[in-house]
Amino acid sequence: MGFKCGIVGLPNVGKSTIFNALTRSSVLAANYPFATIDPNIGVVAVPDKRLEFLTRIVPTKKVVSTSIEIVDIAGLVAGASQGEGLGNQFLGHIAEVDAIIEVVRCFESKDIVHVSGSVDPLRDIEVIKTELILKDIEILGKHKTRLEKAAKAGDKKVAQVIAILTRFEKNFNDGKTALQTDLAPEEKELLRDVNFLTAKPILYAANIAEEELGQAETQALASVRQKAREEGSAVIALSGKVEEEISKLEADERDEFLKAMNLKESGLEQLVREGYKLLRLITFFTVGETENRAWTVHAGARAPEAAGAIHSDFEKGFIRAEVMAYEDFVKFRGEQGARENGRFRLEGKEYVVQDGDIMHFRFSV
Repeated sequence: MGFKCGIVGLPNVGKSTIFNALTRSSVLAANYPFATIDPNIGVVAVPDKRLEFLTRIVPTKKVVSTSIEIVDIAGLVAGASQGEGLGNQFLGHIAEVDAIIEVVRCFESKDIVHVSGSVDPLRDIEVIKTELILKDIEILGKHKTRLEKAAKAGDKKVAQVIAILTRFEKNFNDGKTALQTDLAPEEKELLRDVNFLTAKPILYAANIAEEELGQAETQALASVRQKAREEGSAVIALSGKVEEEISKLEADERDEFLKAMNLKESGLEQLVREGYKLLRLITFFTVGETENRAWTVHAGARAPEAAGAIHSDFEKGFIRAEVMAYEDFVKFRGEQGARENGRFRLEGKEYVVQDGDIMHFRFSV
């Protein structure tokens, strides 16, 4: 699994349409609030042309891409944290994801009326931010109440945690997110069991009009991009309507369609690229006659951790890794060529995995 993300947005911003397109699903998408009642889930294969090239060099019985899981969470409205609309019961689903995809409407339409009556992406972002912060205040309160009872027994560690939570509380009341609260590494460890919603990285999916694709950015899109820069978030621009059309095409037809639209990549490809960058994820590969497969680990992962992504026994009994860089594997047409040209390496426990590495693991259990 690459990563798990929750897709959120106010009603009528195109969230379910984009979810359908990204997952090639058939979830109800309607021009009225709360068409999404259940938290629909889609598992999407991550497109990676490198895996295609590797399979040309090493024919195999099975090709397995890494994947991302997308949870479609019901449209939120102002007051969702207090039970308005349907949002309150779904805010909890956000706690389970690695990142949040926030669909922001940047297109005008006479047919699809915005729940607030007008299109204002920064206002929409603020509404969702406020609801998430309010939910975090609720989460914080529950933790604090429980810990204060333990603190009376003189537990110094508990007192430290309460002091940290008090800093969060002040920031939340000032309209700041958990991500805007600086913590030392040891403080993060103390709060390991506290899962704030606003601690999730955000990727804004700016939903623009079809005719705006490939054109100069509108003021609405530019404002979202500026907001993302200020926050350290990511942003992609896509048209829900166009993505829906792309999702119905076969691979070769999609390539032609993208060229005709003057687009370099689809919304899904943008999402994967920016999502991996936002979460600091990389991909390594294993190849063989039985299976060619892509795997996901965090940037900075060492060889035993990569082995553990395949199976926990591989990590426990790790001996060494056989490694070839993707570029070398392709250039020299496989392992034999890489060996003959001195590009086949044996690496130990301290080796830091690089994006695109082709790896085989030796282990003993």
